[in-house]
Order: sequence, then structure tokens, then C-alpha cells
Amino acid sequence: MARSFDVIFIGAGPAGYVGAIRAAQNGLKVACIDSWKNRDGTNAFGGTCLNAGCIPSKALLESSELYHRAREEFAVHGIRVGEVGLDLAALQARKAKIVTGLTAGIKALFQANGVTGLPGRGRLLASGKVAYSPEGGTSEELEAREVVLASGSEPIPLSAAPFDGVAIVDSWGALDFEAVPKRLGVIGAGVIGLELGSVWRRLGSEVVLLEALPEFLPAVDTQVAKEALRHFARQGLDIRLGSLVTEAKVSGKKGPVLVRYRKGTGEETLEVDRLVVAVGRRPRSRDVLAEGTEVRLDARGFVEVDDRCRTSRAHVWAIGDLVRGPMLAHKGSEEGVMVADLIAGRNAEVNYATIPSVIYTAPEVAWVGKTEQALQKEGTPFKAGSFPFSANGRAKALEAAQGFVKILAHRETDEILGVHIVGPAASELVAEAVLAMEFQASAEDIALTVHAHPTLSEATHEAALAVDGRSLHAIQKKKAD
Repeated sequence: MARSFDVIFIGAGPAGYVGAIRAAQNGLKVACIDSWKNRDGTNAFGGTCLNAGCIPSKALLESSELYHRAREEFAVHGIRVGEVGLDLAALQARKAKIVTGLTAGIKALFQANGVTGLPGRGRLLASGKVAYSPEGGTSEELEAREVVLASGSEPIPLSAAPFDGVAIVDSWGALDFEAVPKRLGVIGAGVIGLELGSVWRRLGSEVVLLEALPEFLPAVDTQVAKEALRHFARQGLDIRLGSLVTEAKVSGKKGPVLVRYRKGTGEETLEVDRLVVAVGRRPRSRDVLAEGTEVRLDARGFVEVDDRCRTSRAHVWAIGDLVRGPMLAHKGSEEGVMVADLIAGRNAEVNYATIPSVIYTAPEVAWVGKTEQALQKEGTPFKAGSFPFSANGRAKALEAAQGFVKILAHRETDEILGVHIVGPAASELVAEAVLAMEFQASAEDIALTVHAHPTLSEATHEAALAVDGRSLHAIQKKKAD
């Protein structure tokens, strides 16, 4: 007799494992299938985020930032440390320890909440059952009242620069270099490309990022993007916009790599020791759907869902990178919670208007809500206020007085429509903005809220004051009545 569950989640990334835990907390019998394999062949829960994305990249970003500060900034603080050396093997070992600790934590959470974790492949069948192919075991068909697809995404390959796992790698490969490349090329100057480029630039690489688009970070507020680009250029990141890669050839087995690209009307070449392809990610949808499931996909392979993540087939849901919206771990997790609660008969929703985005460079870039250019395009009347970290005491004490906080509010109602930050701890500061927007707060609400002194959060307070021309610690042009 087939094993039966109330809910089966196919995928144990941030969307799947979080949803599975919440479903179990709701009293449901839950299984969660995941096919992730590490380099050594072992299975692990957590998906790309924990194993080869969010977590290991942030570990390397932190280590590389400390290394950079020790070499370049400690002297400003009056700290003399002599010659600073790099032990890349130890740095990578620390990263690996963090990853294994967190993935083991998911296994413990599954056990504590009664979730049946199943390493192996899961696939939705036309019958509505789930085909489960375990590692080193016999395949079986599992029954479930509800099935949640959460198989995540994968790097988009580039035909002009095919992965070889050594000289030309994806984002996972770029986290595992055993030596610092003397010259590193990155195709794509988006979030992933910037973060990976920042890591290896701080550790000593000459980094060139080739971006096909003529604009830098087009989804980001234009003023913020310009400020970020200025700081990245000062750090030595060579970002070449409007550069379309046409070919990448590897000499020998390990490089170097000769990259050809079009810029304007001419063709240029670039030789690098390693090349990272970071042109985006695509949903892993076809692997989890057998013929005849009646689950519809769009032209790009995303599973079509409604605003509650229901697919075109009854009792089948899809969440995370598999569906529309930003490919962000926290967005996927909230969708997992929503679906788990809906299956249990509870009320639940995700407010997609208040999902924050972050680029974990230095300075960090973070935002929530609409950009100034979007508001202009849709004709929404708005007012803007900004405050520079150069006028913030805590930022100066941190030797990180770069960037600013910008708040956009409706001109008539004063409701906050968007908050955009480039500067120190932007990833943490944006949380206040998310909470404010979730409660439909006005700029005045933040302006009237006491913020501790001296803190970076005072920049948010001052930006809210600046919306109406009332900033106290920066000289402003007088707002027109």
C-alpha cells in the first residue's frame, strides 16, 4: 500500500522546508522531498540558498570585507596589525562549516516538527500522486491530499560561454575557488554578479563585469543605482555596460579564458583566469512535472498560479522561484507559510508590495516599494526626501559614511510608497521601511517616531523629515508650498 500524506512538498529550499514545517505545525502529516547533492555526493536540505547561494555567499562577503578593512581601513582607526595575510582554505572552511550547520539544522527542525524528510527526486504524476525516487533505494508512488511544488531555480546557461566547471563556472563554482584568480571576469552585473565580484575583488582579483544592458541595475531607483555605481568603481570593480558577450574560449583545461564581446558597434576582447556566468536564474519546473499533470507553465517555464499560489490543477500549489515575482528566499518562505495555512483552512496572504530586496555589497543596497521612475511613469503624485550618511554620526564612527536613505511618499496622503537605501547596514535598515509600509504608515509617522542616537536608523528618520523639507541635520532646499 502506498504511503500517504496530507501534504507533500517537492523541494526543500527556503520555500519548501519552511512551508513543510508550518504545515506540520498546523497538524498535517507532511513529507518534503529534495534532490540537492553536495560536491561530495551527500544529500542536504536547504536548496540553493543554504548550500550554494545566500548563506555561503554572505559568509564569503563578510570574510572578504574584514580582510579588506584590515588591509585598507584599520590604520584610519589607529590600529596597526602589520602585514595582513590571507588563508583562503581557512576562509572556505569557515563558510562550509556555517553551511553544514544550517542544513543540519533543517533536518533537526523536520524531526522536531514531525516532517518526513525524503532525500531524492520527486515528480508530480498525471494521477496526482508523487513519484519518489530515493537515493540508493526503490522508487515508489506517494499519495497526498495536496501537493506543493517548490523545486526552485537554477543558473541560466549562456551558449556563448558554456560552463565547464573549472575555467567557466556558475555562481556555485564562483564560491568554491581554491585560489584567488589574478583576473576574474563576470558576465552579468546584477545582484549575483556584483556580490561575487565584490568578494574576489576584496581578496585581490582584478574584476571585470560585462553587462549587456546599457543601464546599471535598471530595477533599482536611478539615484541609488548611480550612487552605488560610483562607489563600486572606486573599489576597483570594472563594470562595462552595454557589453554583449559573443564568445568565450578556454585555453587548455584550466584557462585562461578569452572573452569576445560587442560594445556599441565594435568588438572587444578580454582575457581572464576565471569566468563567472551570472546572467540570471530560471525555474526548475520541467523536472517536477510528468506528462498530463495539467499544470500550466508560461513561456519562460514559470508555473502559472493565482495570488494564493494555486496552480491550474486542483490541490496542486507552487511557490518560491518556481512562480512569478522576485526570486528571493524570503518571498518563497512567506509563500510557503501562506500555502500551508490555506491548506489547513486558515486565512493567509502575502503582501507582494512590501517584499524587500537587498544587494549585500559594501555599501549595501536595499529597497522596498516603488522607485521614483516607476511612480513618474504611472503618473502617481509623490514627494521625495533623502538624507546622506555623510551627515550621520554613527556612519562616520563606523568609517562608512557613504550613500543615503531616500523615502518616496504620496503627495496628497503622505503614505510611504517606496524606500531606497544605499549605505551601511542597508539590509537591516530596510526592515523599518517594510514594517511601516505594511501598516500603511505615512512619512510623518516615521518623522514623529523617536530613533536612538547615535544610530544609522537616524538617517531614515531624517529622510522622513526631509520629505516635507524639515530635515534637522542636513541643509535642504526649501520645499515649495
